Amino acid sequence: MINNPNIEQVKILIKRTVEKPIIVKAQDESFNRKILEYGRFNILLFFQENKNRKDKPKQLDSSLNHILAEISKKNNVSIGFDLGQLRNLDKKEKALSLARIKQDIKLCRKAKVKISLINCKDKISALNLLLSLGASTQQTKGATN
Repeated sequence: MINNPNIEQVKILIKRTVEKPIIVKAQDESFNRKILEYGRFNILLFFQENKNRKDKPKQLDSSLNHILAEISKKNNVSIGFDLGQLRNLDKKEKALSLARIKQDIKLCRKAKVKISLINCKDKISALNLLLSLGASTQQTKGATN
């Protein structure tokens, strides 16, 4: 997993990486857009942390929007969610994170973007979680591979 806020260093690390899948951790919105337009990796990993977020009344700030979803579809990059970090949150933060994931799944479903789950203990319960959050059965089939 590549976790670096510098876009040029991330591009160099992607070129040097030989193991598959190549996972890049999402940063801010401009970084996410630039790295998705670069597009030579497999998964852009989002973690729904709650610090410095300005939620609107009808939309949560999840760092994923319809433009990023369209770019990831064009470059064949999956949107990933880390369930391991979700387990360590308290109840209120977990509820907000699940709401953000639900919103992101809805965007991915509209744009027909693949979804990937990382650090899931049980494959069947992870698929059931995706289905309960609004993912289609097509999205859940390739989510835990």
